[in-house]
Amino acid sequence: MKKLKPGVVTGSDYLALVKNCKSQGFALPAINVTSTNTLNAALEGAMLSKSDIIIQLSNGGAQFFAGKGIKDVDEARVIGAVSAARHAHTIAKAYGICVVLHTDHANKGLIPWVESMIDASEDEFNATGKPLFSSHMLDLSEEPIEENLAECERILNRLAKIDMSLEIELGVTGGEEDGVGSDVDVMDNSKLYTQPEEVLQAYERLSPIGHFSVAAAFGNVHGVYKPGNVQLRPEILQASQKHVQGIYDTKDKPLDFVFHGGSGSSPDEIAEAVSYGVFKMNVDTDTQFTFSKPIGAYVEANPKAFKYQIDPEDGTPFKKQYDPRAWLRECEKSMAERVQKACNELGATGNSIAVP
Repeated sequence: MKKLKPGVVTGSDYLALVKNCKSQGFALPAINVTSTNTLNAALEGAMLSKSDIIIQLSNGGAQFFAGKGIKDVDEARVIGAVSAARHAHTIAKAYGICVVLHTDHANKGLIPWVESMIDASEDEFNATGKPLFSSHMLDLSEEPIEENLAECERILNRLAKIDMSLEIELGVTGGEEDGVGSDVDVMDNSKLYTQPEEVLQAYERLSPIGHFSVAAAFGNVHGVYKPGNVQLRPEILQASQKHVQGIYDTKDKPLDFVFHGGSGSSPDEIAEAVSYGVFKMNVDTDTQFTFSKPIGAYVEANPKAFKYQIDPEDGTPFKKQYDPRAWLRECEKSMAERVQKACNELGATGNSIAVP
């Protein structure tokens, strides 16, 4: 097993991380972040679990990271993503773990966002020999497969030159993730299941260019929905692996799969998906909830501090109570605990390959 220096990993180090996950039979949580608080909390949870981690931003998360005060939304999405990446590069080593930097769902309309981030990574690569990000995602699953793969091929040609990877989506993951996707109730259920033939097409077109991973749809749904909306079928991943392996006589599990819509999944469902070559599972809805939950309890415990700077009855100052550091820290600790749970469910706990 290759040991890596703590910090953000790219290029061959990122590939070593993926290879280790699959060979050891575990996956890494991919945590969506929107601020330095959520990013720090995700790193803290992984550090406490002695696990490596994937940090990712949606387009909305990137915009929020830059600040909603920036009126040019397109500009904010790029600035926020680059700012988050630089923050992660600055502090990740201190947490003693390996960190993958990734961006989440980008549909057809968000391709300019992805290309602007690639511009930034190309500049960084030319200056330092490393890109800003480890990988990006294109979610063109709602487009005809030929258009999907042609655009993925074009983008991967750029990424491969600067040691970056591409995540693609085949089939439509139910639910909605930051404006991308739609509710499962209005979607033809057959689209929720990726076919092995589609995965084979992606393998044939993209593997000669560079590294890519596949967000295959096997009934997974973004967000948390009541049971019964859709049936998870992780065996579709296994069928795709065997299909490619059988035709090209590859090694076992030649495809690198990712699991979208992981919030709310049972440990057994997660374990089965991981056994079929999943190295990454997205967790967003659950961590949003656990980050926000402590705020209600904190306000209930300190009600006057959120109405008055000084107690109107006895003159007691409330600065220590309303100080954002106090209640935001409670949010960070709560989210870090949920990240630890994700690491444990995915088998990643204690499996960091960062050099101590």
